[in-house]
Amino acid sequence: MSCHSPIDGSRIAVIAACGPEDVEEAVAVARRAFESGIWRNLPPSERKLRLMAFAEEIESRSEELSRLETLDMGKPIRNVRAVDLPETVKTFRYYAEALDKIYDEIGSSPADAVSMIVREPLGVVAAITPWNYPLMLAAWKIAPALAAGNSVILKPAEQASLTALWLGELAALAGIPDGVFGVLPGDGEVVGKALCLHDDVDGVAFTGSTTVGKQVMGYAGQSNLKRVALECGGKSPQIIFADCLDLDAAAEAAAWGFLYDQGQNCTAGSRLLVEETISEDFLAQVASIVAGIAPGNPLDEDTVFGAIVDAEQMNTILDYVDAGEQEGAVTVSRGGRALAETGGYYLEPTVFGGVDPSMTIAREEIFGPVLSTFTFRNFDEAMKLANDSAYGLAAGVWTRDIDKAHRAVRTVRAGTVWLNCWDESDITTPFGGFKQSGIGRDRSLHAFDKYTELKTVWLALGSPA
Repeated sequence: MSCHSPIDGSRIAVIAACGPEDVEEAVAVARRAFESGIWRNLPPSERKLRLMAFAEEIESRSEELSRLETLDMGKPIRNVRAVDLPETVKTFRYYAEALDKIYDEIGSSPADAVSMIVREPLGVVAAITPWNYPLMLAAWKIAPALAAGNSVILKPAEQASLTALWLGELAALAGIPDGVFGVLPGDGEVVGKALCLHDDVDGVAFTGSTTVGKQVMGYAGQSNLKRVALECGGKSPQIIFADCLDLDAAAEAAAWGFLYDQGQNCTAGSRLLVEETISEDFLAQVASIVAGIAPGNPLDEDTVFGAIVDAEQMNTILDYVDAGEQEGAVTVSRGGRALAETGGYYLEPTVFGGVDPSMTIAREEIFGPVLSTFTFRNFDEAMKLANDSAYGLAAGVWTRDIDKAHRAVRTVRAGTVWLNCWDESDITTPFGGFKQSGIGRDRSLHAFDKYTELKTVWLALGSPA
């Protein structure tokens, strides 16, 4: 399987494209490791030390991994160095520290019995991860799953697998036993599907599109009814009320909310909802910010807006831009292909105004630098627009009115709601969505719920002598 860099289209590596027989072998190895107890039966303090060592191995190679992530996926290296790599290391350290501090429970039982609620690892877990944050989102799944005592098989996206392969080597160096963690690169329709259908895989943790997430659920039902956790698509609204305390900050957030990572972000603020009385001036301010942002070479430290992951995704985004124009949206600024002479996949951003909720660009996840703008006249209309989506991953509310802010938080159906900010969070807070944005949560201690089973133990006490 050839890996091409979106920076210039050149081939940068050839890696294995695993098939069904590789899946069979990987699952069998993971099952043997789990049943042997070589990992799950280690004292929590020992598992902690090895996961800490895993974090240290990653951190010691931060520069090599940052360059490889940028070459493979096309995001600006400054972002990888500042966000993706540090957050990956923090994630492993967080779950390493947490695993020996989670206690089982003693139930409220009658005097002649003792009830215990104990948490046990799920078994063999398949982690299927996307290409937009190859290392960080893999860590969100691998770290808690390993901390809980599971065997884990990582299936990275075929568009960006190179840093995931390094994780396999670094895990071994950190002392993770053979068979406890493995990496299976390959096509999603082959490797991902086979893992989801496998009767000896106990759980699948998936991040990707809602369409594929629905397929994952179907495969689980066709096989052994395995545990499924999904973090799927988003169509996140930023809601700007006229009483916003800092419209300059809101405009900056509105622009970068759909531009960060070239818009290839599940929480991208791709729907901008602006109160009618300020809409014209506010949209002009956002458009001015966007006009100052141009794509550049992701390996350049000064680049803030990089490449689209591949030609297929680039063309999909351009098709959405065409659909927006054909369906009557107002083109505030139209982005086309840029830097074509490099052989890479670069796009300029597109901003639409006058978008109707029925338009394709308003309803489907584009996963690219395209903004759809709507106006509203009052609070109820804003909430109706915000919730008029199949998705519910994130939302932003900008207002100085504390009552309005709290009413909005209670009304908007989304897994994360930011007040007077955008994309602020850390590993201690759960991440996931409502509606068709998914099931279950990554990050925080709540992530352990996906990778463990609860067992009730009831001990009947004998009569006192």
